[in-house]
Amino acid sequence: MTTGPARRFYKQVAVTGTAAPFAIALDERTLRTPLKRPLDLPTKALAEALAAEWEAQAEKIQPHTMPFTKLANTALDRVATDRDRIIGEIVDFGGSDLVCYRAATPPDLVERQARIWQPVLDWARETFQGEFQATEGILHVAQPEASLAALRDFLATKSPWALTALHNLTTLTGSALLSAMACEKGILPAEAWLAAHVDEDYQIEQWGWDEEARHRRDYRKREFDTCLRFCELSH
Repeated sequence: MTTGPARRFYKQVAVTGTAAPFAIALDERTLRTPLKRPLDLPTKALAEALAAEWEAQAEKIQPHTMPFTKLANTALDRVATDRDRIIGEIVDFGGSDLVCYRAATPPDLVERQARIWQPVLDWARETFQGEFQATEGILHVAQPEASLAALRDFLATKSPWALTALHNLTTLTGSALLSAMACEKGILPAEAWLAAHVDEDYQIEQWGWDEEARHRRDYRKREFDTCLRFCELSH
């Protein structure tokens, strides 16, 4: 048996606090995370985004319509308490990063990958002195330990909020480097999304769209946009 959505039990939603941390009050009751931690938020902008989600609920609370609340809960209940594991998973992606594995043919795909992905490697080198090597084919090539250590050091400076967004973006795109670049505003969101789909878009150009794949991609795009906005709001 399953239970349905909870009924809306509050009338008013308010952001409380005059300085960080900010909180959300539902009829004088301060909102907490699913693990009962205080839902302390780093910026008023993020608190207002969460408050808007709670205010938008109608007769019943629909968690799937509250992505910022879900990300904030994850940041406090999962990421803040397990930073090393989260950072390690992102670094593991960096060790086999999407933008490092290039096609050998056809020439137009080779050119497109180099044109779109090389700036990501250039950004990583300049931002955290991490030299990541591109290779042809899909066979794993180990990246320099110094580069992975540089990525780890970069991530270690990030808040649980930024790490939450980065982890989700990395799993969505397959690229820790591209995700970090997007969160740091080194690339426009639309360009980052296209960079994550160079191969897929090339295949679509050759063979056309699959409708089920289109729906999956639309869903992932919404997730992608939400994570980038979450990163921005929490900064």
